[in-house]
Amino acid sequence: MTETMEPVDILGFRISSGGLESDVDSALYAISLAKKGCYMACANPHSLVLARRDYLFRIALQEANILVPDGAGIILAAKILNLPLKERVAGPEFFHDLTQRLAKKGGSRYFFLGSTDHVLNLIAQRLNSEFPEITVCGTLSPPFKPVFSPEENAAIVSAINAANPDVLWVGMTAPKQEKWIYQNRGHLKVTFIGAIGAVFDFYAGTKKRSSTFWQRLGLEWLPRFLNEPARLWERNLKSAPIFVGWVLKEKIRQMVG
Repeated sequence: MTETMEPVDILGFRISSGGLESDVDSALYAISLAKKGCYMACANPHSLVLARRDYLFRIALQEANILVPDGAGIILAAKILNLPLKERVAGPEFFHDLTQRLAKKGGSRYFFLGSTDHVLNLIAQRLNSEFPEITVCGTLSPPFKPVFSPEENAAIVSAINAANPDVLWVGMTAPKQEKWIYQNRGHLKVTFIGAIGAVFDFYAGTKKRSSTFWQRLGLEWLPRFLNEPARLWERNLKSAPIFVGWVLKEKIRQMVG
């Protein structure tokens, strides 16, 4: 068990500063309490920029029990603002380490919501092979639309609750997944929920994560951007400069204040 550290405030968002092991400890503690509705989300420059103009997304991030610094830009911002946040916590590492720890403790029941049936089947197969102690008690590929109808949403919540999972992993991309979790956590009989987006494809093997070389340089985004420029241009060429501008303005405010 690592020492729990207070979150740091970056532009109005309380971001975990304890590192991967501490964040996983927090998740395990939440699961052990067996309370319902605890959830984690990932913070990166693009998500924080989106949240400034999307009220529900902003509240969903601010209300997250664990908001991990999933993005080199968050670490850079902490350095500029002299905040005690040193370690990036990426979604794939959080998912792997929590799964590994739960497996060592005897197992857990997982439900996966999001992506396609093909990806979900690959995830279940890999988990059964790598972590047989983890039971995939259910998977669901929801309709690919911005907002579910009340009937669709009720059916999704009902399917999850009927499967009785300990952990619900949601991979519907941001900000849809975080807003959905925030709006439905009170109706879900799940002790812990994780919004992990692209981790579904990475773990299934349907998309390749950037190599550790790029990760260590803080440039994990670059190969992905070069492979999918049309999808990722706003994230990298629009949101990133806006975020840096905000951080520099906050730094100036600190200096003159």
